[in-house]
Amino acid sequence: MKTKLEKKVTLVGAGPGDPDLITVKGVKALQKANVILYDALINRELLAYAPTAKKIFVGKRKGMHSFSQDQINELIVKSAFEYGNVVRLKGGDPFIFGRGTEEIDYIESFGIETEVVSGISSSMAVPASQGISLTKRGVAESFWVITGTTSEKKLSGDVYLAAQSTATVVILMGMSKLDEIVSVFKKYNKTEMPTAIIQNGTTKNEKLGLGTINTIEEVVAQKQLSSPAIIVIGEVVKESSKFHLFYKNVHSELLKEL
Repeated sequence: MKTKLEKKVTLVGAGPGDPDLITVKGVKALQKANVILYDALINRELLAYAPTAKKIFVGKRKGMHSFSQDQINELIVKSAFEYGNVVRLKGGDPFIFGRGTEEIDYIESFGIETEVVSGISSSMAVPASQGISLTKRGVAESFWVITGTTSEKKLSGDVYLAAQSTATVVILMGMSKLDEIVSVFKKYNKTEMPTAIIQNGTTKNEKLGLGTINTIEEVVAQKQLSSPAIIVIGEVVKESSKFHLFYKNVHSELLKEL
């Protein structure tokens, strides 16, 4: 008699890029998987935790052929019916700009059990790797995490609200909208606001650009920074022990100009 296949899909957050920053629970889920559907931004070293599992790349990268979200949803469900235990491995955290809820809703509509294993979000871990604390007593009482590009391919309206606050602003998927972001902050007289752009954060290919709203576009051009990158805007950037000297020199240059 054929044993009934137990179907389950686990959404696992792979963390920001460094393979050591996946959770223990995430590793255990990978080790039990029969199939892994993984994104473009996950560290491929993580796939070694499941040597016998079938691996399916479903990443979406700008300018390259990729699966649509509907196709990914269908493939997850198909894999669960065929193989049973499926892991959907997603960069960062599945519920922070990861379309995790969309996938869960679709999967559960077929009566398939689901579980979510949170991952360390790049929105916090990448700035932290550079010594940037998103909040600091007396400097920043809160922070925004915003997608730079909405599903309509436009700059999020929340950027306008964030630019008017004293909060730290972290923008994901915003490099293609950098000129618009800069214009918004200039509109609210934030030209000298410290700004950091961190490309491929927490990985061996990490690149960093430092400046202010006034200079960051020039820095990006000089250092040839591109996606995937995180934009951090706020006074906390210059509070990092790594960047004290840089911003001290920036301040000195401003005083000379005055």
